Order: sequence, then C-alpha cells, then structure tokens
Amino acid sequence: MKQKGFQITVKCIIISDTHLEKEEIPPYLSELIEDYDLIIHAGDFSSPQFYRALESTGKLKAVHGNSDHTELKELLPEELVFEVEDVKIGVVHQGGLSVVDTTSIRYKALEMGVNVLIFGHLHRPIIEKSDVLLICPGSPNKPRMSDPSAVELVVDNGSVSTKLIEITGQSCSYVDFSRKLGEK
Repeated sequence: MKQKGFQITVKCIIISDTHLEKEEIPPYLSELIEDYDLIIHAGDFSSPQFYRALESTGKLKAVHGNSDHTELKELLPEELVFEVEDVKIGVVHQGGLSVVDTTSIRYKALEMGVNVLIFGHLHRPIIEKSDVLLICPGSPNKPRMSDPSAVELVVDNGSVSTKLIEITGQSCSYVDFSRKLGEK
C-alpha cells in the first residue's frame, strides 16, 4: 500500500483457474505478484500445495472452485466479501457460464451488495463496467479462447481502475490456430 497524503492506494492482482499441483509459485507468477498488496484468487487452485504457496505470501484472499481438492473446499468459502478503502469486493468462482451474457453474474453482484465482483471458471478474461464492475481474470496458465492473463485492480482513494495483464505462456490451441491462419 502506498500513502499519498491521506490517500491510500491498494494494488491487487486477480488470478483464477491456475490448476497447479506445485508446492511453489511458478517464476512467471512470483515475479508478478511481488509488486502487489493483495492477491485475489477466484478458485480452482486444484491442489492444497499451490494454495499454501500463495497463502504463505500473507497477501491472499480466495474462494474455492469446482475443481479444487476437498481440503480446499472445506477450508475456503464459496463466496467472499471484503472491503478495500470503502470499495466492497465480492469473489465467487462460478458466477455465470457465458462470456457474452453477464446478466446472471451482474445479478449475483447486486445480490451480494458489492461494487466489484470477481469470478473465475471461464478461463477467459472479462472486464465489464455497468452499475457494478465485473472481472474474470482468465487463467495465467490454462486459458480458453484467449492468451494467459490476470487482471490488475487498483483502488486509489475509493476510485477503482483495472488493467488486463498479459502473461507470457501458452495460449489455448484455438488462439494459436487462428493466428497461424492470419499469417497465411
């Protein structure tokens, strides 16, 4: 957290659907997360080992996902609501199944009474602003119809900004195929 006079800026990195079995954070993620005050994970760690690696940073806020180990489903909530500088943030894993129709996840945000709702499950990034801000970070290592990604959320004196973070790694096979078609 950075303080500017009486203002406080909180930088968050949002990830989801990592599906990792490792006991350590891969270098492409560890280098990235060290620059952030909070790590928000929207579920599907897969293994307790990877969860513990992220949790050991002391920065983690998380929910469990549908593919998580039973231990994580017992340890982590299905829904989480917390505040960062008077901004209410909600986290769920599976909020909707469509990348084009976010109506159901918007209603979930309104039901939870949050300004920002973070969700996963789709493995494809979405940042959509209406009366609430909806964020799906995609997946940093198992994307679907997209490149690997995460999302930066900055709360600065109650104001919220976001940015898609492209992560070096393997895109899904569909994206690789479509790029090769474009080269011809």
